[in-house]
Amino acid sequence: MKMRPEKYLRYLFLPNLLELFGTERTKEILTVNPTIIPIREEAATVIINAYVYNKAEVKEYKNISIEEALSLKCNDHIIWINIDGLRKDDVDQLGDQYGIHPLLREDILSINQRPKVDEIDEILFSLMNILYYNEEKNAIGQEQISLVLGKNFVITFQDDPSRDLFNALRERLKLTTSKTRGKEADYLYYTLIDTIVDHYFIVMDKLRDRIEDVEEEIVRGTNKRSLALINVLRKELIVLKRSIYPVRDVLSGLIKSDSELLTEFNERFYKDVYDHVVQAIDLVENYRDMIMGMQDLYISNVNLKMNEVMKVMAIVTCVLAPATVIGGIFGMNFQVIPLSGQHWGFWIAVGAMLIIPAWMLILFRKRGWF
Repeated sequence: MKMRPEKYLRYLFLPNLLELFGTERTKEILTVNPTIIPIREEAATVIINAYVYNKAEVKEYKNISIEEALSLKCNDHIIWINIDGLRKDDVDQLGDQYGIHPLLREDILSINQRPKVDEIDEILFSLMNILYYNEEKNAIGQEQISLVLGKNFVITFQDDPSRDLFNALRERLKLTTSKTRGKEADYLYYTLIDTIVDHYFIVMDKLRDRIEDVEEEIVRGTNKRSLALINVLRKELIVLKRSIYPVRDVLSGLIKSDSELLTEFNERFYKDVYDHVVQAIDLVENYRDMIMGMQDLYISNVNLKMNEVMKVMAIVTCVLAPATVIGGIFGMNFQVIPLSGQHWGFWIAVGAMLIIPAWMLILFRKRGWF
């Protein structure tokens, strides 16, 4: 029988918990089946920007058509074409123009692909995820990006035309002192990957702040909301692991590649990005340890609270036991009971009922039981 927590949580009168414990985010994260051909919706809006540059000059082409992008191919300049919003026809036209293999085109149009690197027909292809932090939903969003490196050209394919991570890189590219303009296309390729990896740390800082907030909440007081927040953090950690861990293999593949598209001089830069990815993975492991520690702290607080309740109940039971015994004795159905016929017998019984519990409380206190 499949359990449905949302079915029972509504009886707790805590609507926020129902949202936190909902399974929609879980389905979004874990529903991945590479054997099923994904159905990608054609982008309603496509933004194509291009830069044609060398050390002496740079030409910028904003929001151009696919036909204009196809006409920019040349041999004496380096071309960077960035497409925000994917359509199959656009990918096929660029693929035909720049010699992108059909298998690579299929990867570009795929959904929820694992980050990877491939080299086919003098084309170096990398697929990665750009991470964003959604402030409204307090969740980590991801966008698939494909990077294609060829002889004197780089093409980047992104899903979402409403946001872009490379604006700072474009501004640097316009400067005459830009290092990118004086190097080969593989340096631009490295710069794009480095920008994506550096943005991981910004997203992870946001998640770290949330972990600290939840930890403080658990320390101040444990409740059902704390458990729900821990559950949410664990789900977001899965997104980080799925997006960052495979990038280490991507960088390792680029470093070990014998492709002529990658110059030996720029290999050191890819090793630097590799070090950043390893550091990001270490941070993810640290976050995982912190979340597991918070879960253990939550369980410990719950057990401690239960122990406190049981201790109070045990003390109350012990304190009331003498009065119960004395009352029970004097309530027996016998003709002759000591002190029952004396006018001061009642006060002796009441005094014993008060003095014995008081003595017990003092004894418990001296032994440190409460």
